[in-house]
Amino acid sequence: DLDECAASPCKDHQYCLNTDGSFSCKACDASCVGCTGEGSEKCKTCASGYVKDDEKCTDIDECNLPEKVCTKENQDCVNTSGSYKCVCSEGFEDKDGTCVQT
Repeated sequence: DLDECAASPCKDHQYCLNTDGSFSCKACDASCVGCTGEGSEKCKTCASGYVKDDEKCTDIDECNLPEKVCTKENQDCVNTSGSYKCVCSEGFEDKDGTCVQT
């Protein structure tokens, strides 16, 4: 079997998996920018919103940072994979960028 992966035939956001007589390109984990294999522990560098923790790229919980990220009144932070979003608190709705009581 020829190791086609030695020639790095895959794109930057993929890793190469050598198979018998061929190869396939597999997508890197969402937490990675470039990778050497499957999973968040094989990242070359971590994607934005992720930090290297115990050799793995893990999500940063922006909602638990000391500095508040959702600063508008009656707004809650919701952590998402690699990011966060600001939503109006329960009983409030977004009216032109302001959370007003419903």
